[in-house]
Amino acid sequence: MNRILVLLLALLSVVRVSAQQDPQFSQNMFNKLANNPGFAGSRGVIATSVLHRSQWMGFEGAPSTQNFSIDAAIPFLNGGVGLNIVKDNIAQFSNLGLQASYAYRTELGVGQLGLGMSVGMYQSGLDGSELNPAVTGDIAIPMSSVSGSKLDLGAGVYFNTEDIYIGLSSAHMTEPIVEWSDGDQYSLKRHYFLISGYYFAINSEFSLNPSIYLKSDGATSQLDINTNLIYTNLNNNPMWGGVSYRLDEGLILLAGMDITKDLRFGVGYDVTMLNPMTNSLEVMLGYKFKIKTNKAISKYKNPRFL
Repeated sequence: MNRILVLLLALLSVVRVSAQQDPQFSQNMFNKLANNPGFAGSRGVIATSVLHRSQWMGFEGAPSTQNFSIDAAIPFLNGGVGLNIVKDNIAQFSNLGLQASYAYRTELGVGQLGLGMSVGMYQSGLDGSELNPAVTGDIAIPMSSVSGSKLDLGAGVYFNTEDIYIGLSSAHMTEPIVEWSDGDQYSLKRHYFLISGYYFAINSEFSLNPSIYLKSDGATSQLDINTNLIYTNLNNNPMWGGVSYRLDEGLILLAGMDITKDLRFGVGYDVTMLNPMTNSLEVMLGYKFKIKTNKAISKYKNPRFL
C-alpha cells in the first residue's frame, strides 16, 4: 500500500509541471555548489563532497537523492571550476542532472565576488515496465521505459568575506522541455536560490553560524532558517550541532565534525509536522586537497569556521 501511495504521488508530481522539481538539501550550508556556480573556487582548495538523502523513510519506493560535487580554484583562469552531479529517484521516476561550472573571481572591498555560469544536461525518465494501468488509473502512463534529455543552463553570484557570505542564483534558466522517447514532454521551471550566512565568534572555542536558504520557482517557495553552534578543539578540528526550521514543514537536526583537517562528516535529520513516516535522513562526506593560491577568502583559514 505504501508503494502504491508513493507511486501515485510521483505521478501527480510529474503531471503538475508547476511544482518544484529540484531536490531539496537540508545541509545546504555545506552544499553551495549544488545550486550556485558562483561558489566554484571560493575556498581556495580542491573540495569534493558526496551526499545521500533518503526522504519519506517510512514508505517503500520513496524519494532518494545522491549528489556529488567537486570544485577548485584555478588561478590562471582568474577563478574556479566545478562539477555537480545530482541523481534523484522516486518510485519508477528518475532524474539526472550534470552541471559543469566556471566562476570568475575578483576582489571586492574586504571580500571576494564570484560570477558563475553552468552548462550541462538534464535527463528525465520513467521505467513503466512495472506499472499497472489498473493501479495508476491512467492508461496514458507508458508501460515501457522512456527517457529524454535536454541542455540545461544556470548562473549565480556569490560574495564572501571572513565573516559573511551571500549568494543568488538561478537554475534551468531557459526552462527546457525534455521530450521523452514516447513523445510526452517534461517541463522544467526556472528556479531561484538565495543563501546567506554569518559567522559570529563567541570566544576562541565557540562560534555561531546563523544562515538562511530560500528556494523558489516563482509559484511556490521553500525557506530554511538555520543555526549551527561550532566548537573547535585543540587540534583545530571543528564539530557542530544545530537546528533548522523549514517553513510550514518541520524541524531539521544537524550535526557533524571534521574528522581530520581534510575529511568532513555531516548528518541532517528532518522531522516533519505531518507524519513521522515522512521524516528524512541526509548524510554528507567531504574531502579537500589544499592548493597554493592567494585568491580565495576561505573559512578554512580559521578553524572555527565551516
